[in-house]
Amino acid sequence: MQPGARKSGVVGLYQQCIKIRLNAPAVDNKANKALTAYVAKLLNVKKSQVQLEAGQTSRKKRLAVITAAEPDWSVFTEEGSSQ
Repeated sequence: MQPGARKSGVVGLYQQCIKIRLNAPAVDNKANKALTAYVAKLLNVKKSQVQLEAGQTSRKKRLAVITAAEPDWSVFTEEGSSQ
């Protein structure tokens, strides 16, 4: 995750992880909240279904997506290729 970017978006893969730029500062948990909201929007699920599992203060995060159906993970590669 890269906070403080001019525009939010999926950049692509970086060190075998999905890199996401966020238009939110890394203060007062704003970037973490923006990350979960952004991922929820991409996957078309509720914000409450995306939870930060690890990496509260790190740029490398681990998220849990809690849904009954498998999300469409391809949105991450499609978003990255269109940027």
